[in-house]
Amino acid sequence: MKYTFRQLEVFLAASHYQNITRASESLAMSQSAASSALKELESQFDIQLFDRVGKRLQLNELGRLFRPKVEALLAMGGELEQSLSRHTEAGALKVGATLTIGNYLAVGVMAQYMNTPNSPKVSLEVANTSSIARRVSDFELDIGLIEGELHASELEVIPWRNDELVIFCAPEHPLANRTGLTDEDLLAATWIMREPGSGTRQTFDRAMHGLLPDLNILLELEHTEAIKRAVEANLGIGCLSRVCLQDAFKRGSLVPLRAAAHRRFDRQFYFILHKQKYRSAGIDRWMGLCRELRVNKRFRQIQARYESGTLYPVAQSTAARWPETQSHARSPARRWPARPASGNPGNGALRTSAGCYKRSSGSHPDAAPALQSVRRSGLQ
Repeated sequence: MKYTFRQLEVFLAASHYQNITRASESLAMSQSAASSALKELESQFDIQLFDRVGKRLQLNELGRLFRPKVEALLAMGGELEQSLSRHTEAGALKVGATLTIGNYLAVGVMAQYMNTPNSPKVSLEVANTSSIARRVSDFELDIGLIEGELHASELEVIPWRNDELVIFCAPEHPLANRTGLTDEDLLAATWIMREPGSGTRQTFDRAMHGLLPDLNILLELEHTEAIKRAVEANLGIGCLSRVCLQDAFKRGSLVPLRAAAHRRFDRQFYFILHKQKYRSAGIDRWMGLCRELRVNKRFRQIQARYESGTLYPVAQSTAARWPETQSHARSPARRWPARPASGNPGNGALRTSAGCYKRSSGSHPDAAPALQSVRRSGLQ
């Protein structure tokens, strides 16, 4: 730009006081510096903004034309300077979350974060732990919320809250009435699991040390709701976060199972940030709201509405992207939002990371007809 903000300030002061001496005093400048700034502004554009009568400066028609525009520009500059000085205003965020967190915890945080005068947008990317970590490392996301442990030299990993996995089955499953599971029971069972690379699978593999090579894993699926539906169809047993199973346990559609005490399924959720990422006011606010999630009753109400299907996770004012992981309700009284017009797969899509079913070499002999039943019920 050919002009400076200082030249514009001198122009406004001179138009107000109609005298260069008083204008320079109001700006704490010398008279010669103020006079030079005004002359440079006029000479750069080959214009004259004042009619000069002795020591008096009178705005001419061109000066009167530009004065409101200069006032507006300097007002905007002042607001920007104040914002930069305070840096307390939360702006738009690009957040990444793993499936359990994105589908069951992040909705309340988004609602609270956007409930501010400037209504900042939140773009929410839901994927597994390894994908979220990679995108945070590449500065494609401002912050990540993950379930699994992570070791990356360029990332800062900050503990958030405790969680635990729970083994579960259908009420009709032979293990449903067992008070505890032995290692032999775990080896004999057919498993429906999350895919490798997810935080849930990482915790499960750690808990099952010594048994992993011999476990009968029938399906490895990317979505928690698909796993729950497959287990409800009695294809096998599963292991997911208690966060996403609480409602199913209350309804009685799934039953929790207890493994031997030496099988530890506890874990933590984490925030991840790039070490070179500036910790903005928006990031600090998001992390603060996440920590409040443990005790805030309003959050639990929002979560309950979402899980019951009466609150869709994508508000009109957000650019959030969600994989369609919710299963269709069994009760006709429950209302689900209309399917988005995009080409995303249907709700509850049952698939592996390769986009198809994955069967282990030790598949259950009755799996094929049961799988067809699952497909007919709307899982695929």
